[in-house]
Amino acid sequence: MSWLDGRERGAFLCLAYGLLGISSTAAALADAPSTGAPWPLLRWLAGPLPVWLAETAGPGWAATGGLTTAWPEGGGPASFAAWWPAVALAAAVWVAPIGWLHPRRDTRRALAVGHFLVLIVLAAALTAASPAFIVFASIGYPLASALLPARLTMAGVTLTAIVIVTAQAGPGARGTLLTVIAGVALPLVAAGWYVSAEHDKRRRLVERLRAAMAENASLNARLLDQARRAGMLDERHRVAGEIHDTVAQDLVALIGQLNAADRTSRAETRRRHLDQAADLARRSLSEARRSVRALRPEPLETSKLPDAITDLAESWSRSAGVDLILEITGTPVALAAPIEDTLFRVAQEALANVAKHARASRTGLTLSYTDESVLLDIRDDGAGFAPQKPADGFGLDGMRQRVRAVGGTLHFESTPGQGTAVAAAVPMLPAEDDHP
Repeated sequence: MSWLDGRERGAFLCLAYGLLGISSTAAALADAPSTGAPWPLLRWLAGPLPVWLAETAGPGWAATGGLTTAWPEGGGPASFAAWWPAVALAAAVWVAPIGWLHPRRDTRRALAVGHFLVLIVLAAALTAASPAFIVFASIGYPLASALLPARLTMAGVTLTAIVIVTAQAGPGARGTLLTVIAGVALPLVAAGWYVSAEHDKRRRLVERLRAAMAENASLNARLLDQARRAGMLDERHRVAGEIHDTVAQDLVALIGQLNAADRTSRAETRRRHLDQAADLARRSLSEARRSVRALRPEPLETSKLPDAITDLAESWSRSAGVDLILEITGTPVALAAPIEDTLFRVAQEALANVAKHARASRTGLTLSYTDESVLLDIRDDGAGFAPQKPADGFGLDGMRQRVRAVGGTLHFESTPGQGTAVAAAVPMLPAEDDHP
């Protein structure tokens, strides 16, 4: 129970007992003439109470100086004095659980509704005995919202109004009054039920929305973390691929040139190998810097893809000492940068593998432009390998990842002792400058 609930239940208890005390005192003062009490003193203490009771109960009460005309034959003030204090005492006992029911109105709804109805019945009985208890009956207004569910609040208010208004009507007018009240009260109860139902729907919807927003916030945080991790992993793969395709390949070739220079005894040949090693070292440094800055391969910065492939094939053939037949078919078209970068890197990696592993005597490279795709084929007559066996290096997987990243396909055909064929197919995506 919160501090606010504690203050509210205390306020409802004080209000109920206060109204019951006021009503009981007023009823006792009004009953003074029939009980032999000193009427002038009580009239002075009561102040305007007799006038109010006369106006409320009707002319019959005022004419007889009491409540005799409001009772059927055989009743009267004596019978009134005999039973209303007992009902008032029962009402005082019945009011006590309000402080306990108020904070439990949502978990014990049936008990709260039953308690409210019995309290209204007691208030109606007391009001029928004396109009002074109309004051106590008005406790039904605040308790309707304090104890009843939202959909029954309007019904509780209407029931309280019926009790109070009926007590103030004469016996002959009560039938007509009840008919009028029913005509007004029933639509009010129905409207209150509908409004409360819509309010409950909106409240539940707001709660679900808040829960969904909290879940979405948590999911968004997880997605951001996963995206950050994926971005870091992609960047690592990119740098690894760039280093493998450029620096690693050039370092392998550089080591080969240094070994060749060390084996020869001719100064001219040694100088040629050393010059080639120096060129490879400078190119490796340049490519390493470009990889770190995520730039395109240097040959594609100044040349079209067919020219860059041609320069790559000639340079590779001289360095590896293997004959290479280059063929370019179709009509060359300037492609999107990622497409050209991928084809160039695949050709570079495939030729590097031929130089390192194939021990081939002849190699062929074909670049074909078609209407829907660009094809790159590299073939050699070297030692071959078994494609179904897992590879230890990064080269084959790196080529597959590059080609898949641009929506292409990559196939290997190789048999030990019978050479290898690498076939890459990528979509024909023209450069943006070529779009109409």
